[in-house]
Amino acid sequence: MKSPIVKRFLKRKVSIVGLVILAIFFLMATIGPFLCQYDPLAQDTTIISQGPSAEHWFGTDYLGRDTFTRIVYGARVSLSISFAGVFSGCLVGIILGVWAGYFGGWVDAVISRLIDVLLAFPGLLLAIVIVAILGNGTQNTVIAIAVFAVPSIARMVRGVVISNKDAQYIGAARVMGESNSRIILTHIIPNSVSQIIVNVTLNLGTAILTSSSLSFLGMGVQPPSPEWGAMLNKAKEVLRVNPWEAVFPGLVITLVVMSFSLVGDGLRDALDPKLKNVS
Repeated sequence: MKSPIVKRFLKRKVSIVGLVILAIFFLMATIGPFLCQYDPLAQDTTIISQGPSAEHWFGTDYLGRDTFTRIVYGARVSLSISFAGVFSGCLVGIILGVWAGYFGGWVDAVISRLIDVLLAFPGLLLAIVIVAILGNGTQNTVIAIAVFAVPSIARMVRGVVISNKDAQYIGAARVMGESNSRIILTHIIPNSVSQIIVNVTLNLGTAILTSSSLSFLGMGVQPPSPEWGAMLNKAKEVLRVNPWEAVFPGLVITLVVMSFSLVGDGLRDALDPKLKNVS
C-alpha cells in the first residue's frame, strides 16, 4: 500500500511532471556522456554556428562543437556543483540551527545575528561577493552556493528545534539520563527531516540558477568546460548569427529550476504535518 505522503504527492500532477523531468536530467548526467558520439571539447571549423540538424540535434556553437553533447556533459557539471554546494551548506546550516535552537542564550544570539547578516544580502549578490574574494573556479562556486544555502537551513532548523525542545518526550529523555548529543541526534533532528528535505529541494533549483549566473558572468566554471551558464555567456556574442546556441542552454536551465520548484512544492504539501491526518 502507498503511504499517505506518497498519495498526497501523487495528487499534484505538476509535481509528478517536475519529478519526471528531473529524472531525465539525472539520467542524462549519469549515463548520457557514455552515449554521445561527439567530444564536448572537439572543435570543427567547418560547421561553426549551425542550426539544428539530423547530425547535430541542437546545432553547433561558435567553435563548431556539438551543442547537444555539451548540454549533456553540462548536466553532470551543473548538477554536481549544485548538489555539492547545497548539501555542504545544509550540513553547516543544520549544525548552526540545532546549536542556536537547543542551547539558546548567547549561542543563539551570535548564530542568529550571523544568519541575519547573511540574509541581508540578496542571494546572487552574496555568491558574487564570495567568488570575487576567493576567485573564479568550480570549487569556489561550490563554496559560494554552500554559504548561500546556510542561512535558510539554519533558520528553519532553529525554529523546529525551539518548538520541540520543551516537548514532553524531550523532557522524558532528559529524565532517563540521555545526553544532549543523543537527544539532538535521535529526537530533534529526525523531527526536522521533512522540513529539511523540502528546503534542500527548493535550494537545489536556486543553486542551479546561481551557479549558471556566476558562470554567465565569467566568475564560475571557466571555459572550455561545458557548463550551461558558461555556454550562455559565449552564446550571447553570436546571438544574431545563431540564436539556437543560446536557446537550448537557457531552456534546460529553466526546465531544471522549474522542476526543482515543482517537486519542492509537492513535497512541502505531502510532508506538511497539518495534512498527515487528511485522507
